Amino acid sequence: MTAGSETEARPGMDVRALFNPRSIALVGATDKSGWSISTLVNLRTHGFPGPVHLVNPRGGVVHGEQSYASLSDLPEPVDLAYVMVPTGAVLPVLKEGTALGIRSYVVLTAGFGEVGEEGARLEAEITAFARDNGLALLGPNGNGFINAAAGITPYGLPIAAPLLRGSVGVVLQSGALASSVLGFAQARNVGVSLLTSMGNETAMTVTDVLDYLVDDPSTKVIALFLESIRNPAEFTRAATRALLAGKPIVALKIGRSRLASNTAQAHTGALVGDDNVIDAAFRKLGVIRVRSLEDLLITAGLLAEVGPLPGPRIGVVTPSGGASEIIADRAEDEGLEIPPYAPETVARLTEIVPGFATVQNPLDVTGYVLIDRTLLGRALEAVTEDPGIDMVMLLSETPKKAPPDPAPTFALYKANAERIAAAARPVVVVSNVLVDVTEFGRAVQHETGFPYVAGGIEHGMHAIGAAVRWSESWREATRGAAGGAAARNGAHPATTTRPAAVAGATGLWAEHRAAALLADAGIPVVPSELAGDEEAAVAAATRFGYPVVLKAAAEGLGHKSDIGGVRLGLNSPQDVRKAFGEIVGAVRAATGVAEVGTLVQPQRGGGVELLVGIVRDPGWGLTLAVGLGGVWVEVLRDTALRILPVDAAGVRQALSELRGVRLLQGARGTEPADLDAVAEVVARLAAFAETLGDDLEALEINPLLVNGSRVEALDALVTWRG
Repeated sequence: MTAGSETEARPGMDVRALFNPRSIALVGATDKSGWSISTLVNLRTHGFPGPVHLVNPRGGVVHGEQSYASLSDLPEPVDLAYVMVPTGAVLPVLKEGTALGIRSYVVLTAGFGEVGEEGARLEAEITAFARDNGLALLGPNGNGFINAAAGITPYGLPIAAPLLRGSVGVVLQSGALASSVLGFAQARNVGVSLLTSMGNETAMTVTDVLDYLVDDPSTKVIALFLESIRNPAEFTRAATRALLAGKPIVALKIGRSRLASNTAQAHTGALVGDDNVIDAAFRKLGVIRVRSLEDLLITAGLLAEVGPLPGPRIGVVTPSGGASEIIADRAEDEGLEIPPYAPETVARLTEIVPGFATVQNPLDVTGYVLIDRTLLGRALEAVTEDPGIDMVMLLSETPKKAPPDPAPTFALYKANAERIAAAARPVVVVSNVLVDVTEFGRAVQHETGFPYVAGGIEHGMHAIGAAVRWSESWREATRGAAGGAAARNGAHPATTTRPAAVAGATGLWAEHRAAALLADAGIPVVPSELAGDEEAAVAAATRFGYPVVLKAAAEGLGHKSDIGGVRLGLNSPQDVRKAFGEIVGAVRAATGVAEVGTLVQPQRGGGVELLVGIVRDPGWGLTLAVGLGGVWVEVLRDTALRILPVDAAGVRQALSELRGVRLLQGARGTEPADLDAVAEVVARLAAFAETLGDDLEALEINPLLVNGSRVEALDALVTWRG
């Protein structure tokens, strides 16, 4: 790590030294191994300036060069040992190297924790040794790394030439995909600063490399392929550093199958799911989540080219009417706006495009570009000066084949590159479809300065939408950092004192206890009274006024309606007596619980019912879910998630993401909900949940009735660990 950085690497581990060695030993080098051959060829042909020594226990000539029997026999110390020996020999190599002062290791060898119990034991031994001695160890069971920025390539698979140097750092929890990712990046002209295959992450983790890339001046954007996030707290810290440093993280996180929370008593547990929590965590951290390797590299390449984008309003310049329609559809999907051009822009474009063209946004300059090759560039220049847009999307691509006289082609692309560089607004270039950039196309870009071209309308529009969303996250984060820690965390003002009533709480608190806890915290809760017999229930109903609701009340009782424990619309003492007996009988029959009473509440009607739930994710902590509630919770599964802390503005944004938000806005003439009031109550509940301590497993209101500006909890559950 760089001196004075804010990273929290394990003591003694020097990640920067590992990725920047001045000398390397290939331990286990042999003519029989393709890994060994490729690693040496990569180092020799891609610019590594330092000495590379070969170590083979038999000595002799290996790969046409003299080898040495051990690290101890080397003529000089080395900075990095690249280890390819059999599994059982790895630890002895580490011990020998450490005694010689070698602190950095790449372990290519497989056969550790990924293969079974004995491999896991061996891996635990090298893990303990590496950490006890402060070693920077990448692997085992990985391919190594490619530090393209510095020309250092101890990587076990062939690297095709040319190795494109750029500003995208790539971190992969998959060795098998590394070469494919590198090949695709080069095919799309995306230069990398560093590419590393993590292997088993025995000592060095994704977050260690992430920290390095945040500090690395050669890296502008970080691309991650993740199978798991082993330490969410560390990932959160590193991702927050990246966001505040203005370095976007683009992540392909696999394993999206739904695994419900263990909190079975609360609907929220079934609705959240591991993958949805990852989405919420990434949103909070400003991490761009993508669904394909193509989007991973194309989005990272775009952000490396354009950096933060000022807003979602795009002006589109294309030579195709059909493409204009596709772009308009995809813009809506991505939350991008395509506003009309300003009158002065329309007047200027009218003088530029052919008379049969329609001047509008998106702008189709028509196939006349084949006759007037300056048409697209001149139209672009006019659109970039429109005051009502934030950026321009130019549909163009690099040439595929060199014409007999390439000079006019170079001149045309140079003119457009200069227009783009001088434009008042960012210009994003997107091609029609996803095809490789040819050698001639790459040469044109290199010679003229023509910018990165995002591959294909589908991937390009996704990349633009992702870049806009990241840019807003970055601006919010930097505003929060400037405003202090409270603003940065988005915390809702709340007491941090844990209520005395929850000391030693365990298990499920049914509605009467949960509602009392919430009411004491200032959450609006429907009035209620416990009634142990029919007459007490009638007396409570009389005090509230009819109609009333009766609900079963018993310790440990969760979903009451499923077992006949709820009666609605009771309009008389006779109704209450009958309902009381039916509820007690139904609950006793279903659960075997002898002591059953009822909770009496005034009947509420109208409005919209919401679910508001907070569950504790084992990795990411307390997670808020808001959505349509009542009987529709598990049918519609219309929820939005946020990792706590969250303020009222964050809750308001979550509500706006619901498919059913129109119900809250007053669909079909119904009274619109006061969304500010709803957001304030939910944010207050979230802040209160944070005071309840680590024993809180889940807290749920279902439903939270919203009727205009009236917001009231009609039912609640609290689940405690144990």
